[in-house]
Amino acid sequence: MKIVAIISARMTSSRLPGKSLMKICGDPALQHMLKRVKNAKLINKIVVATTTNNTDDCIEDLCNKMKVSCFRGSERDVLGRYYLAAKKYNANPIVRLTADCPMIDPALIDETIATFKKGKWEYVTNAHGYYPDGMDTEVLSFATLEKTHLRAKHPFARENVTSYIAGNLPKYGKGKFKTHTIKRNGNFSHIRWTLDTIDDLEIIRKLVSRLPKNYSWMDALSVATQNPKLLGTKVIEKNEKKIRKN
Repeated sequence: MKIVAIISARMTSSRLPGKSLMKICGDPALQHMLKRVKNAKLINKIVVATTTNNTDDCIEDLCNKMKVSCFRGSERDVLGRYYLAAKKYNANPIVRLTADCPMIDPALIDETIATFKKGKWEYVTNAHGYYPDGMDTEVLSFATLEKTHLRAKHPFARENVTSYIAGNLPKYGKGKFKTHTIKRNGNFSHIRWTLDTIDDLEIIRKLVSRLPKNYSWMDALSVATQNPKLLGTKVIEKNEKKIRKN
């Protein structure tokens, strides 16, 4: 098995353009993430899958600096980009990660990979309702990715790589795969540590500045529970709704 983490990243995000290179404690967000992914013990190779747009030349430059492979493909057909990257680097299984998760925990990556290897699964994730938003890890076989690439037709399914596999939005297409969601005692999905808005960026900056170098998501949770604003915009919005209601 050649376990390859493929991280999708681009500079033309509609909600927060340029977020991949916005600084978190001195490092570009993608660089912060790459340092953390490199600490995952079960990954054999890391590939950043970006677009062929000239605006993403800076992402390739960062990959060269970090000594990480860079694959360039379609901007909108992200599924096709993943498939071609996986094929080029003989990835099997593929660890799907996205650059909007700069705080990703390498231990959770390893846990997801280990679960995939132990079972007869085609797709394993921790992203469906148990961990904070921003800890999302998905592991799938190359055969699963290839079937999805060949069968998923709707533009939404092409842009959202695993929606066809997970089948959580069947109106955009749904395949039949042996899937598994990692569960845990307690639901932390109300916490938001993903990078989509300027508010997300400010929260992540403040939180990371209070954490040790190789922090875990539990380290982050310990700090954030002492300052609920650092639990993310989901929690802030929920609390604001309560205040307005009262």
